[in-house]
Amino acid sequence: MLMNVPGIITDFGGGGGEEEKGEVSPGVKNGSRRIIVANQLPVKAFCKDEKEGKKWCFEWDRYALDTLILQLKDGLSSDLEIVYVGCLKADVELNDQEEVANFLWEKFRCVPTFLSLDLINKYYHGFCKHYLWPLFHYMLPLTSSHGVRFDRSNWLAYVSANKIFADKVYEVINPDDDYVWIQDYHLMILPTMLRKKYSRIKVGFFLHSPFPSSEIYRTLPVRDEILRALLNCDLVGFQTFDYARHFLSCCSRMLGLDYQSKRGYIGIDYFGRTVTIKILPVGIHMGQIQNVMSLPDTAKKAKELKEKYEGKIVLLGIDDMDVFKGIGLKFLAMGHLLEQSPSLRGRVVLVQITNPPRSRGNDIREVEEEVKKIASEINTKYGKPGYEPIVCINGPVSTQDKIAHYAISECVVVNAVRDGMNLVPYEYTVSRESNSNLDKALGPDFNGGRRKSMIVVSEFIGCSPSLSGAIRVNPWDIESVATGMTSGAMMNDREKELRHEKHYRYVSSHDVAYWARSFDQDLKRACEDHYHKRCWGIGLGLGFRVVALGPNFKKLSVAHIVSSYKLTNSRLILLDYDGTMLPEDKVDKAPSQEVISILNGLCSDPKNIVFIVSGRGRDTLSKWFSPCTELGLSAEHGYFTRWSKNSDWESRLVPADTEWKKVVLPIMKKYTEATDGSSIEQKESALVWHHLEADPDFGIWQAKELLDHLESVLANEPVVVKRGQHIVEVKPQDVSKGLVFQSLLASMKSKGKSPDFVLCIGDDRSDEDMFESIASSLDNSSLPDNAEVFACTVGQKPSMAKYYLDDPAEVIKMLQGLSAASTAMQLPPKSPVHQLASVEDLSIVKNHASFV
Repeated sequence: MLMNVPGIITDFGGGGGEEEKGEVSPGVKNGSRRIIVANQLPVKAFCKDEKEGKKWCFEWDRYALDTLILQLKDGLSSDLEIVYVGCLKADVELNDQEEVANFLWEKFRCVPTFLSLDLINKYYHGFCKHYLWPLFHYMLPLTSSHGVRFDRSNWLAYVSANKIFADKVYEVINPDDDYVWIQDYHLMILPTMLRKKYSRIKVGFFLHSPFPSSEIYRTLPVRDEILRALLNCDLVGFQTFDYARHFLSCCSRMLGLDYQSKRGYIGIDYFGRTVTIKILPVGIHMGQIQNVMSLPDTAKKAKELKEKYEGKIVLLGIDDMDVFKGIGLKFLAMGHLLEQSPSLRGRVVLVQITNPPRSRGNDIREVEEEVKKIASEINTKYGKPGYEPIVCINGPVSTQDKIAHYAISECVVVNAVRDGMNLVPYEYTVSRESNSNLDKALGPDFNGGRRKSMIVVSEFIGCSPSLSGAIRVNPWDIESVATGMTSGAMMNDREKELRHEKHYRYVSSHDVAYWARSFDQDLKRACEDHYHKRCWGIGLGLGFRVVALGPNFKKLSVAHIVSSYKLTNSRLILLDYDGTMLPEDKVDKAPSQEVISILNGLCSDPKNIVFIVSGRGRDTLSKWFSPCTELGLSAEHGYFTRWSKNSDWESRLVPADTEWKKVVLPIMKKYTEATDGSSIEQKESALVWHHLEADPDFGIWQAKELLDHLESVLANEPVVVKRGQHIVEVKPQDVSKGLVFQSLLASMKSKGKSPDFVLCIGDDRSDEDMFESIASSLDNSSLPDNAEVFACTVGQKPSMAKYYLDDPAEVIKMLQGLSAASTAMQLPPKSPVHQLASVEDLSIVKNHASFV
């Protein structure tokens, strides 16, 4: 529930109707476009004082820190229109906002989101930079003086800002054709707001920061809201497998969602929609760096730097000033290097360029003071006239300056303790390639043509996995970093050339255009089946989500099934128990008195044959359902069957040899000992390993391992190994719930009572065998042509069933309707009791009209 805070917008309503259309602004081309939504627009704004008054001027910001959203268009088709939505890096007065917005739209295809200063402080500085960003970088606010704790008003400002971004997208989008691509953690709940208005909107999201492990993420008070918002995307992208794995683990542990990998793509099924997970690190813009390398100013600066550091081995660091870049640790490593290697004193220089911080606060001031103090101590201890071991340059510096420093540096050191990607090693690699202007300025002998480079990189940043030739270090291990820096400085040229070639091949082939093109292609693929499904929205606020179902997959209507039920004379009703009539999380698994009463009501109708078809053992089912004398039971997936309480159990004619259990049981015991929370269920015909109570990730992992292990050792045995919902089961061949249906159908037909009504309800993979068998019977005309068939799965999922109900509570209510209908039809036609029963029957049906 959202609270009202002065100046904060908390209502982000939207009809959620599929027929709503966006108002496309004048001048929008027909056909699909890409709407790139980011916190800031890639536009520079400045105000000029003229005689007529102040005049706003704008130009593309091609060399800013956040030019990625501008560069990515190089990976898209040249005739594809790109629209940008984001904040303008300028404070535009209210009276000028409309004029500025119109100009930016006409000239740049940019849609500015004008946020008030108070909202920016709470949304950007308060929630994004001081709370969410540190948390995603593994820094928990354990005390009031160590980080910023969750503030509800800042969260509501985050919601409000995302709502403003959503409104701007609404102004320009054509939801049937356009694709929306949202960038980074500033806009993580935007997908929910867009999906609420347009259920079939095509939306992708890319997270440029790390995504923390579930142990860190679960401390976030609004964790479910953000997770569900990301799941309202069609495609969610991450820099590395680790970040994607953490996200998937959070979805599993907090929302109970599993993922599947198919043909190289990872997907999460979320209310009938498949959310695709993409793993692809961002690249750099090769052309931009190469152009700057060719500028005369760059060559001039590089020559000046070469002369300044003549005879020195230059190590380079370029970092933002923040707590996660590890600048202080890097300086300590430099001090250790000089202490352990006296021969390098006076020869090795660490040049540290520090970009201005992107946020403000005590943590930034503390880092600045620490960095200055360490640098001063090392320079005092090891410096001498004409030699300063650590050279600090406070940025920002021009792109030419940065590339000139790359060109003359023997090694770059990126020592962040946690970072999303960090493109400095990529830029450095490209800058070390040969260039005619730089070659001429630096001389033919400088660095042997400069087709060599050396990188020392922290193992905790996103680019580390792609730099196989780099020296990877733990930034907290000062000695290890110092050793890496020494190796980077002193490694022989041939080794540096080989490492440089390896890095350059990767960087040049995985540039920003490649990244954008790949993401765009996968987004289109993820949205291909949008119009092949029926969609509608459910849920309130940030809990909103879209249910998407196939055109032939319908919710079971109580009114419809009761109507069909009354018109039929030979009925077969097959019911799974766990997860179908009983919620999975219920501790007491025995059926309630309500369930017993409903089953007795159905069994009392002479037109009905009712069976519980379960994986449980016959002793348990016999005990639980002993009050139901006419109820049929099929235990252990059909291995044992009895038609009523007073009839004998019959077993499938399968090989009686159970020697395989002597092989399986010891293996399952080993996995049980190694997996806390798991257990073994020993049935007469089968052995089942349960992992519902185990750690979700570890349980799934162990289940896969156990499945592979058992399949290999049982290859020549007359059994099958199957995975179900939180189980691994070994059972005899030719035993399945599908064969239960075939057997019961054949028995009824032999007695001249071929069913004209079939109801089959289940929730597990084993129940799919029944659904498949029913579908096969319809195809080969084993059932009468006029038979009413209702195969129903519990929960929305891909299924062989044609109908679904949401949960066991809806199953019980539907069965109540059938039981009441049977009671009404068995009473004398004109008695007062019959009239009362009919009224109750109608009441039940009316009360469940919402099932349609």
